[in-house]
Amino acid sequence: MFLVGLTGGISSGKSTVSSMLRELGCPVIDADVVARKVVEPHTRTYSRIVHHFGSEILLENGEIDRQKLGQLIFASEEKRKLLNSITHPEIHKAMLRQILCCFLRGYRYVVLDVPLLFETRRLSQFLNHTVVVYCDPATQLSRLMQRDGLTQEQAEQRVATQMPLKEKRGLASHVIENSGSREDTHRQVLRLHTKLEDSMDFIFVRVIAITAAASLGGILLYAAKILLS
Repeated sequence: MFLVGLTGGISSGKSTVSSMLRELGCPVIDADVVARKVVEPHTRTYSRIVHHFGSEILLENGEIDRQKLGQLIFASEEKRKLLNSITHPEIHKAMLRQILCCFLRGYRYVVLDVPLLFETRRLSQFLNHTVVVYCDPATQLSRLMQRDGLTQEQAEQRVATQMPLKEKRGLASHVIENSGSREDTHRQVLRLHTKLEDSMDFIFVRVIAITAAASLGGILLYAAKILLS
C-alpha cells in the first residue's frame, strides 16, 4: 500500500474529487472529518482549545462553534497558528490509526484528503503521489461567495490565508483541473485512478514495510511512538 495526498484550496472542488474517488472504491481519509472528531467535547484537544480561545466559542450544547472559531483564526495569523499547533498533532495520530487499518486490509493505495498538505509539510515525506485540485482564481472566488454567502472582500480575505493554488499546483505530482464541468473533472479522476491502480509503487512500499517489520518490528515501533506521543 502507498499513500496519495489530495489537497486544493477553499472552494476549489477538493471535496467533489474526494467523493468521486470514494465512488471508485478508494479508501479516503478526510482530515476535516478527523479534525471534527478530535475536538469533540471531553477530549484533550477540546479542553485545550477552550482554554486558549475561551468559552464564547462554544454552542449551547457545549460543542465548538466552528463558524465562530473560524472567524477568529481567519482574522489573526497568530491565533491560526496556535489552533494548528493544538489540533494538527492529534489529527495526524488519528489518521495514522486509519492508515494502519487500511494497510492490514490490503488496499493498494490510500488517499489522504488534507487541505493544508503543503502548508504543514509534516505528511509530505510519507507520500508517493500528491494531487492538487485546481480552479482559476475567479471561479474559486465565485464559488466561495455563493457557498458561504460572503462578500467579495470576505472571500478574498479567506483565500489570502491559504497558499495560492498556483503555487500548490507547482508542488503536486498530479493536477485535477476543476474550472470546467463536473463531467470533465470526473474523466480526469478516472484517468488518475487508473494510473494509480496500475502503479507498482505498492509492491515497493510493501517490501520496505515487511523488511522494516522483520527488523525488530520497525514499523510497529514507529507507529507506537507516534500514537503515544
